[in-house]
This record gives sequence, C-alpha cells and structure tokens, in this order.
Amino acid sequence: MSVTPPEWVKDAVFYQIFPDRFAKSSRLPKNLNFEPWDSPPTLLGFKGGDLLGVIEHLDYLQELGVTALYFNPVFASAANHRYHTYDYFTVDPLLGGNAALRELIDAAHGRNIRIVLDGVFNHASRGFWQFHHTLENRAASPYADWFHFHPDRLSGERHFGAYPDPASQEALRKGVGSYEAIGYHAWWDMPGLPKFNTQTPAVREFLWSVATHWTEFGIDGWRLDVPGEINDDDFWREFRRRVKAANPDAYIVGEIWHEATRWLQGDQFDAIMNYLLTAACLGFFGGERLDLEGIHRVHSFRDVRPLSGIEFADRINWILSLYDPAISQAQLNVLSTHDIPRFITSVGGDQTAFRLALLFLFTYPGAPCIYYGDEIGLAGGHDPDCRKAFPWERSQWNHDLLAFVKRCIALRRTYRALRHGAYVRLYADSDLYVFGRKFADEVCVIALNVASDARVIDAPVKALGVSEGFLLDTESGARWPITTGMLRELKLAPRSGAVLAQSGVQSER
Repeated sequence: MSVTPPEWVKDAVFYQIFPDRFAKSSRLPKNLNFEPWDSPPTLLGFKGGDLLGVIEHLDYLQELGVTALYFNPVFASAANHRYHTYDYFTVDPLLGGNAALRELIDAAHGRNIRIVLDGVFNHASRGFWQFHHTLENRAASPYADWFHFHPDRLSGERHFGAYPDPASQEALRKGVGSYEAIGYHAWWDMPGLPKFNTQTPAVREFLWSVATHWTEFGIDGWRLDVPGEINDDDFWREFRRRVKAANPDAYIVGEIWHEATRWLQGDQFDAIMNYLLTAACLGFFGGERLDLEGIHRVHSFRDVRPLSGIEFADRINWILSLYDPAISQAQLNVLSTHDIPRFITSVGGDQTAFRLALLFLFTYPGAPCIYYGDEIGLAGGHDPDCRKAFPWERSQWNHDLLAFVKRCIALRRTYRALRHGAYVRLYADSDLYVFGRKFADEVCVIALNVASDARVIDAPVKALGVSEGFLLDTESGARWPITTGMLRELKLAPRSGAVLAQSGVQSER
C-alpha cells in the first residue's frame, strides 16, 4: 500500500494550544468561577480561555510564522483539559460553542492556517449520555453494551462505583482494576474515563460519525488520543476511510510514544507525535543539565539519559530508519506538550540547550510543533504546571528567545531542503553533531555544538553531492570553503549552532 501523508504537512509549522489556557475573549461572559489568569494552575480549576480569544490573537500566531494549530480537546467536558468528553457534537460552551469553532476555522483558513482537533475516541466521561443512561437503567438500558460493564453491576447485585466510596478508592489505590473495583473498565483505572466497547457496532458507527461530522465541518485533521488503546486495526482503517472521504487532505496523527510501524503502513495514520525524537533531544541537548528525576516520572521517558553526539546521531539514524521517508517528513515533532514538563524546565532552565534543540527541530524532517508559550520562555513542570495560562503581558516575555524562534521558522520557510530534503548524517563526536539536508540542487548543512568550548572541525559533505565551493552561514554571512568534498575549518562557538546554505557549490560528477 502506498504511503501518502498530506503534502501540506511537510511545509507546516504547528502550534499546540491548550484552549483553557491560551487566551480569553471579552465576547464571552466571564462572571463564572474562573481562577485568576495569572495564578498557578490547578488540576481542577478553569482559567476561562476560549476559542474567540484564539481568534483575537491570530495576528500574533501569523507573525510568529505558524501555519497550523493543534488544539487539545474542545468538545463539551467537565474537565479543564476536556479529555472527559460528554458531548462529541458540541463544542464546550465555555469555549464559545459550535459558533466559535466555525468562526475560528473561517478566520484561520482566511490566513492559510489549518486546524487540527484532538479526537478522544478510546474513552468518554461519566457525563456521556449513553454511560449515564446505563447507570440509571443497568441491564435494561439499550446502551448497556457501549462500555465494558461488570455483569454483577448490570444485574444490580452490586452497586456501580462511578463515584467510588472509600473502599473502592482504596481498592483502586492497591491496584485492583476498575472493572472489579467500580464496575467498568476505565482508562488507566480512572473512574472519570469509562472506556468505550469499540467491538459494539453502534459504538464504532458513533465514533466514525463524529470524525466525519467535524471533518465535513471544516477541520483539517485529527490528533488521536491514546489510539493504541483501541487495539483494532480495522477500526482505524475505517476511521481513515471516513475521514479521507470527507477531506482527502486531512492529517491523521496518533499519540503513540514508541515505535509505531503497525499504524504507519498507509492504511491507518499519516504520522505520530514523535516522542522518540523528544527523548533523544533531551538526552543530547540537555546532557548533564537534565532534571532526570522529573523526566523519569514520564513513563515513556524512564530511559532518558545524557547522550553524546555519536549516541544522538545513532539514535536519529534509528528513528529515521523506522518508517518510509514520506512518513518521517510528516511526523509531528515536539519538544514540549501538555503531557510532559516543558523542555526548558527539563534541561534545568538552560537557554542554550533549548535554543540548540529548537534549531534542530526546525531543520529536521517532519512538522515542528511549538507548545504554546515555549516561544516566550514559559516554564513548567509536570501537570498542571506545564499548563499555565499564557502571559499576555509582554514584559513577562523572553523577547530574545521569541526572536530566535521567529528566525528558526523563517529559516525553515526559506529553504525547501529543510522541509522536503533528504537527511544525511555527516559528522559526530562526543559534543558535536553535523547533518545535511538536500533537495534538488539546494543544500543545507546544520552543525550543533553542545560543548562548553569552541570547536573547529573539517566535516565531510561529499554525501550531499558537493565537492567544491563554499557554504554561507545564514546568520553571520561567513563563507566556509569546501574542497575535495570537505567543509573546511568550520568554527563553532561554545554551545552554539550554525546553519550553512548553498552558495556557489559544485556538484560531484
């Protein structure tokens, strides 16, 4: 089967928005019980961000260089993160409702900015109608097979524990599964997240209809929450067929934290969130500055450790070897998200480590994704700290970092090789990594030095088809000569990076 992710993704710069925390508009009533915007976030509290607030800041996002927005869930939910969905066909009224999403899509599309929504199809919430209906009517409910209910609870022999009593809470704490402890399977045994029975035909059709509805409404793709929990390739194949029938150019990206070949054969997802890349970047750019105690609290990052340049290069080679090149060019590449501490916090607040990682992110194959606020230096540890409200008071911004991010985005948009080109490892040692990108006759070389001292190296570039000439430093304008296929005496300042672009090179014959 051919692998054909949407072509637009290669050129995209994504920006992830946690809707409750990005921006709030005066167009929606704010006389509700919201936390102060600038107070520390809490697990249960709401800040009052909404979709109209996003619309009012599209100028900021466009100036930054963003071309696609990925939103954490926007559908009606009783949680600030909205992964506890109770109505899949209604945008949460606190976000402005369906009318606000309509306005956002139209306004974003008018600026050539695409919209990708979070699809939570593995589990719903206690407030979801069919779940609530079964709690009220037990086995008599027409929806009794929509979830994985314990037969003793359906028969009335035992009470449901949707809101666990102390004994049920203690059982869950001791590792008794939710099926026994509260009467139904819940995601990670969290009572508020009952797991769908996706073997029930009505459930499958319902979830596919949700995907079709919003794709036809005008969104440009889906980020799928924990899709591996629906252990059914046929479910996802049909999901893809329905979405692509509504919009052949829609992007389908799964939240898979590990190797994902199973889902990336061209018949299910277009890409995944590239957490393997995130882990590698933490290891190389963070190095000895890593907050390993904090990082290792992330289940999938328990093996993260400092990496040498050679180890990093080997890890990158392995990541790129996993998938068809078309998949690699469509991956959603992240440094921070709502599920992990922000990168700047994980590297001990080291600005140079973060900048080197950003430079790598924007010169690497795939779609770079900025987590809201990273570009202005917003820090944050584990949830809820990584979900702070965006500080719109500009005196609180790191303007130098913001300018650097803008330059990285502009660089990526200037050179097609950085978006579409082949990726070639050129040189690595304990503290240095050099790689190249090549598209047609366009060549870029990216050199990254994590050492605390300056380095001068000769790097082979013959693999890029370059034999003689020179490359220009895109930042300083310095010319670096190439002779007999070697980039000569490249000087790198301590803990710095450089992007060199083709100018007057001669192809190998």
